[in-house]
Amino acid sequence: MKKLRIIAGIAAAGLAALGLAACSSDNASSDKVTVNWWTWDDHQAANYKLCIPAFEKANPNISVKITQYNVNDYFTKLTAGFVSGSAPDAFQNSVPLLGQYAGQKQIMPLDDLIKKTNFDLSKFNIGVDSWKYTDGKQYGIPLDWAGAAIYFNEDLVKAAGYTDDDIKNMTWNPDDGGTFDKIVAHLTVDKNGKRGDEAGFDKNNVKTYGIGTLAAGDFNGQTSWNPFVTTLGWKLAGDVKAWPKVLPFDDPRLAKTLDYIRGLGDRGLMPKFGQFTVSSSEQMGAGQVAMAQDGTWNATTITKVPGLKVGIAPTVKGPDGTRGMISNSNANNIFVGTKHVDQTWKWVSYMGTAECQTIAGKTATFLPSIASALQSTVDAQKADGVDISSFVDALKNGELYPAPPTANGQELTDTLQPMFEAFFNGDTSSSFLKTAQEKTKEILAKK
Repeated sequence: MKKLRIIAGIAAAGLAALGLAACSSDNASSDKVTVNWWTWDDHQAANYKLCIPAFEKANPNISVKITQYNVNDYFTKLTAGFVSGSAPDAFQNSVPLLGQYAGQKQIMPLDDLIKKTNFDLSKFNIGVDSWKYTDGKQYGIPLDWAGAAIYFNEDLVKAAGYTDDDIKNMTWNPDDGGTFDKIVAHLTVDKNGKRGDEAGFDKNNVKTYGIGTLAAGDFNGQTSWNPFVTTLGWKLAGDVKAWPKVLPFDDPRLAKTLDYIRGLGDRGLMPKFGQFTVSSSEQMGAGQVAMAQDGTWNATTITKVPGLKVGIAPTVKGPDGTRGMISNSNANNIFVGTKHVDQTWKWVSYMGTAECQTIAGKTATFLPSIASALQSTVDAQKADGVDISSFVDALKNGELYPAPPTANGQELTDTLQPMFEAFFNGDTSSSFLKTAQEKTKEILAKK
């Protein structure tokens, strides 16, 4: 799910057509049909190309063309294609835009095609329900899922007197921070060699922070604060799984969590919001942080930093010993204007097979939605020296809850992001959460 964090990072798509080349029409003189598929992820573009030979061999009258655009341009180009009628036959999409695209009738419901071809949705272990619109119809076929993990520098952990198991079993609570707080403090080292839990520690001159920043401007906190507050029983949409009417931000559990997270920066144990502009892998490679909580999609990037031994740990255990986190599911949508419905469905449904997801998922740049394909990904990475078994454990243990599809996702982002940024910059208190909740109620009520 490359860098597309549920809501944050999705730019507002302009409605002006960009003069894109037609994507859903083919040479009328040829019996062979070209199906065009788009993605924002260069890794998925490369990996799903590996599925094309087997597909085209089984479907000699269909060719597949895969196009990848940078995420900052991707949705603008899609919208322009919707307007001009030149959108791709099928494309990768993220949950926050389901409401917009289905509501504007730019993507087609897939129920008839699913029924016609006896396509089995039960093969997917995650993501199906996230792609049902308010009309109850299925608009997406799951491709992948993503969550959070804690990556740690094994040498720094060992030098601090900890084991890999200590990191993999960190506990947390909002009152004293649990073993997580103790470990982060001890892993933090100032420029004079003093650790964060020692007398004389200089919080204003830190050489290595115990953990990368957990502050974030996005309102879901997928790779930052969400895995902490979820252990307290809080979820982004409360008890509602889809199309909530309000996001329950005005909750003391969330306020205490955010106050704790911001406090780590105030204590000099993690970088403050916006302090570093480079990636987690670069921070770890430079020795600026000993641990980093980041997306599952970055596993093979962070663990393969030259000269660095990086372990992967699950997110923290909460007061009752359980873990939890929000998970986003990307899926395939079909453009309502495609001229090749049956051929496009053949490609989309093939991408939703264990065969294709196993082929495409082996590099672990994304996590397949089908359990058998996910296990193949884990096995392939284990042979390459990377242990991502905790991702499978999270799925098996029910530690994930799906990002709820919402109405007006872009307006939520535009309204809430400045509020969270102001909090983590120290410009306001956690009392802003009451106003944030009221704003979500207003936005989600809009048609």
